[in-house]
Amino acid sequence: MRRSLFLVPCLALVLVALPEALPTSTHGNAQAQEVYTIRLATLAPRGTAMQRTFARFQRRLSDRTNGRLRLQVYYGGVAGGERSVVRKMRNNQLDAASVTTTGLGMIVREAMVLAAPGVIENYAQLDAVRGALAPELAQHFEEAGFKLLGWGDAGRVRLFSNRRIMRPRDMRAARVWVWRDNPIFVATLRAMGVTGVPLRIGEVLGGLSTGRIDTFPSSAIAAVGLQWFNHARFVSAHPTGIVVGATVMRKSVFDAFPADIQEALMETARESERAMQRAVRTLDDRAYATLIDRGMTPVDASAHRAEWEAIGERARQSLRGRLFQPELLERVERIAAQHR
Repeated sequence: MRRSLFLVPCLALVLVALPEALPTSTHGNAQAQEVYTIRLATLAPRGTAMQRTFARFQRRLSDRTNGRLRLQVYYGGVAGGERSVVRKMRNNQLDAASVTTTGLGMIVREAMVLAAPGVIENYAQLDAVRGALAPELAQHFEEAGFKLLGWGDAGRVRLFSNRRIMRPRDMRAARVWVWRDNPIFVATLRAMGVTGVPLRIGEVLGGLSTGRIDTFPSSAIAAVGLQWFNHARFVSAHPTGIVVGATVMRKSVFDAFPADIQEALMETARESERAMQRAVRTLDDRAYATLIDRGMTPVDASAHRAEWEAIGERARQSLRGRLFQPELLERVERIAAQHR
């Protein structure tokens, strides 16, 4: 299973972030200095590498602005799932969020093409496609009223389960978690003849504990951070794609910042994007190796690759023209094919 058949709605929380500037005043020796506090939502749990990354970002941002720009982070999904945080940003209850392509697609539908089934299966493809599309996607977000602060990824997507899954038809006997807000995953399961068990992200751990579900897509780093790995015996040996995400904030908030604050924010965001991509990719590979060392069984389904590719093609075609504009999808397919 090497194709991008599963999009995990876990932590696409890899870089920078910021919420609505709530200015306060602090008095220095001569005059009041305005301080901006930005509220950010993320699914990243506390006590994880992701939280430490946000903490480093906060420190750099504070240092670069002499304490004038602060970040208030709502960890672990306490602000709600991706649909909720997008709604709260639009309602001015939040100012920024780190989300996956599912949340990004609720703002700019074109962003969902980065998770098209069966297209992007390795980092070289992702970097090439995202690099080519980044300027126009950033423009689409601006037109939708959002500032795209930085892209990130949260590891390679794998299929975790309590049964050995070699072929698409094996999924029909599994109790698969499905995230209904993710139309790509729904279409992929439908292409296999699988309905799935709908649960919110916050309900997945409970569903695994009770046996309501026994199969789920996730990156290794997300499965560890969310403690889902404790309820799986098998994991696909070959990744099926990459968890893609980004951090966005309301453009009205960004535009209200003084020019020097805007510059500091974007400079820090660019630095964090590059550093986080390197760090998360390394951490995800280590997490996978650790899971195998601790006894999880890797499943090599490469002998049935053609079957999985056919599922990806079927799901992709069902979304063509409905979720993806045909011209955009074809362009992404061409770029990805050049970097296999």
